[in-house]
Amino acid sequence: MFPRTFSLKRTQKRLAAAGVVGTSAALLLGLMSPAASATPAPVNPVPYGQGYMGVGYVQDSRDFKPDSRQLHLGARADADLKANPEGIDVSSWQGGINWSSVRGAGIEFSWMKATEGLTYKDPTFSANYLNAYNAGVIRGAYHYARPDVSGGAAQADFFASNGGAWSRDNLTLPGVLDIEGTCYGYSQASMRQWVLDFYNKYKARTGRDVVIYTSPSWWNTCTGGWSGMSALSPLWVANWTTGTPSIPAGFPYYTVWQYTSTGAVNGVSGNVDRDRFSGDRSRLLALANNTP
Repeated sequence: MFPRTFSLKRTQKRLAAAGVVGTSAALLLGLMSPAASATPAPVNPVPYGQGYMGVGYVQDSRDFKPDSRQLHLGARADADLKANPEGIDVSSWQGGINWSSVRGAGIEFSWMKATEGLTYKDPTFSANYLNAYNAGVIRGAYHYARPDVSGGAAQADFFASNGGAWSRDNLTLPGVLDIEGTCYGYSQASMRQWVLDFYNKYKARTGRDVVIYTSPSWWNTCTGGWSGMSALSPLWVANWTTGTPSIPAGFPYYTVWQYTSTGAVNGVSGNVDRDRFSGDRSRLLALANNTP
């Protein structure tokens, strides 16, 4: 199913993803009581601090080599890019990044890892967050969820205090809850409550709705295709394919699409996740500035 040769990073991704299979056909259920959010026994599918976007999604779609043609640069670059802005998401896996080169290559937005669980802070976050801003890249932070170490509210608090805050400055996107990998021993009802607890705390801390990054298989399996977040959180869907992405049950549409993990962008060494916004640049700015 997969090419015979691939990088160490891709090997680690596939091994980490091996524990998630199939898609649940569970019925949509309403919110459960707060007692359902009790943390089950620890499950550690990824070494602590090693989580990054795309660990658990091989089962959704085989990755592919994206279109590597360079975007038009020069005076008309911004005009050419307004239809569906292109973005990337990064973490310490990418090392140092030349954000001026990234912006010059036509990348308009990026989310970067800030935190994981209750204690981990990505060592490249501060540099990425500042340098992307200075280069004119609309950027935001993401939190890699670890339901095995605490409830959702505590992790949202940690995230908001360590890079996940928001300000209306025309270049800051709302924070992202990156939830993937395994179900961490949770029932579907308990996982729904975990996500809602994270959302409520983040909203209280920042005044913004958190963006949810997930895949169809994870959401359908671990929450039962829950529709409870569709009116609250923009969906960032991970589905590595061409054409039109699959959408998790419970969401009517996506706002951002991560379409490959094997992209290439000037200013970034090696592969990088590539993303596409569903609207035009005006809608991307509306998301950044919390306007209708």
